[in-house]
Amino acid sequence: MQIRTDLAMEARELAGEDASGVEVNKKDYGDIAVSSLVIKTAEAAKNIGKEMGSYITAEMKTLTDDFKETDKRLEIIAKEIRALLPEKGLVLVAGLGNENITPDALGPKSARGILATRHIRGELARSTGLDRLRAVAALATGVTGQTGIETGELILSVCNRIKPAAVIVIDALASRRLERLGCTVQISDAGISPGDGVGNHRARINRSTVGVPVISIGIPTVVDAFTLAADLLLDSDDNSAELIKRSVYPNGRKMVVTPGEIDLLVERGARLISMAVNTALQPTLEISDLISLVH
Repeated sequence: MQIRTDLAMEARELAGEDASGVEVNKKDYGDIAVSSLVIKTAEAAKNIGKEMGSYITAEMKTLTDDFKETDKRLEIIAKEIRALLPEKGLVLVAGLGNENITPDALGPKSARGILATRHIRGELARSTGLDRLRAVAALATGVTGQTGIETGELILSVCNRIKPAAVIVIDALASRRLERLGCTVQISDAGISPGDGVGNHRARINRSTVGVPVISIGIPTVVDAFTLAADLLLDSDDNSAELIKRSVYPNGRKMVVTPGEIDLLVERGARLISMAVNTALQPTLEISDLISLVH
């Protein structure tokens, strides 16, 4: 059986937590737990099914509960993002996904909240007091079915034109467990394979394909139906797996499970990520100033 997940911490659970070539550290900030998982060897990457690199996972209360743009979650996530970025240079922020499908709308909604500053230059920057801002460009890529262009192709083309020092990609993720939906944020310097967690494989977006560091940020919004059923039944028998597939993939169509309050989850998740990215990229500004500039 193939258990699908975009979360490195879950992939390590499936591979066995004693896997060599992996370094894990954990920190607690009250009701927020931050885990750092570093895949150091090619063998470990193969065993876990994730690329070599760092994967930071922040687990917190669900985003459908009380949410404030200035709370501790924002500060912690911004700090982790900043640690993976080069200190200087233009940063391209790309929101991946389809805004017309709510569980897949995290990326484009987050991109809308990014403070784009690349166009603020010269006298305009000086006269508005924004001359110390880091240059940032933002776009929502859409999906291949809408544009006819692979997401990776689009990002590479933009990078070739504007020459960023780094790329941040934001996308909705898939988890293997319902309890992680809407209360987990993953940040990684290993790039991203859009749609990987639900079996919709696309070209990988990482340093080797784009030419600059790629930091991926995401929140799980769905669980693959087969993964959920197999995980609940805890039965690895091949015949059982085929029975599960027939039951949860009617007529061969892949199905996913998402929370009933997905609209609120995605809206608040996008606000959290966009403000965390803004805070990480513009450390000279107060959060209140960032909020006023974006909204």
